[in-house]
Amino acid sequence: MHRRLVFAEPVSRAAIWSRRLAWFACAVLLLSLLLVRLREPSVERLAPVAGAYVLVLAALGLAVIAFIRIWQSGHRGVGKAAGAMLLSLILLAPAGYVAVRLVTRPALADVSTDIDDPPAFSRSQAALTARAGRVPPDVPAERRRLQRRAYPKAVPILLELPAEAAFDLARRAALGLGWQVLEAARPGGRSGAGRVEAVARGRLLHFSEDITIRIRPRVDGSRIDIRSASRLGSHDLGANAARVAAFADEIELLVENR
Repeated sequence: MHRRLVFAEPVSRAAIWSRRLAWFACAVLLLSLLLVRLREPSVERLAPVAGAYVLVLAALGLAVIAFIRIWQSGHRGVGKAAGAMLLSLILLAPAGYVAVRLVTRPALADVSTDIDDPPAFSRSQAALTARAGRVPPDVPAERRRLQRRAYPKAVPILLELPAEAAFDLARRAALGLGWQVLEAARPGGRSGAGRVEAVARGRLLHFSEDITIRIRPRVDGSRIDIRSASRLGSHDLGANAARVAAFADEIELLVENR
């Protein structure tokens, strides 16, 4: 009796290494994001995140090579290559979202409901300490006009309420949105305006945005203006406009529940 030997096709090395690299990239990316979250983000501290995405792209490339070689040689490893490709695409999804926002949103990092006379940020010791001495710079008029075209709903909030009541609503809205209120000054004095200074932090990476809210009395009520500015980069991906809209919605909700 003769035994029949059956030789299994070898597993594609590209498939093996694509899966290993994909999981390694996942670990590096999660660790990098954790380090960014634990400290105040900066361009330098985002470098490990960029490095992790280089590894993700390399894993994706290896997975593609593995599929090609498996198709040509009949080697095993389709499951490993498919798993590496799926994991790589999942890891790339946030980067793809950022890329879409970069293309579809204007390059703004400072949004105000008053483009002609934006609220000024406080230079008090408490505010400067919370902002690490940073004062958001003035935005050129042409950039403000770009903001108006891009975010037409970022407009002043007009209320048929006294400035004192509007101030209370503005402060409650800031706290309700989870912002850290640094200081608050009630309406009065020579200008008659009130002010709320706050800092908002992103949920994922804890990016800090500086916020100032101005409350002014009007003959028939009061007017609230809000300005939100990012600390990092020149493109906020639409985050400041979304924050301004969330504040307006919160004010509307508080007015309805009065």
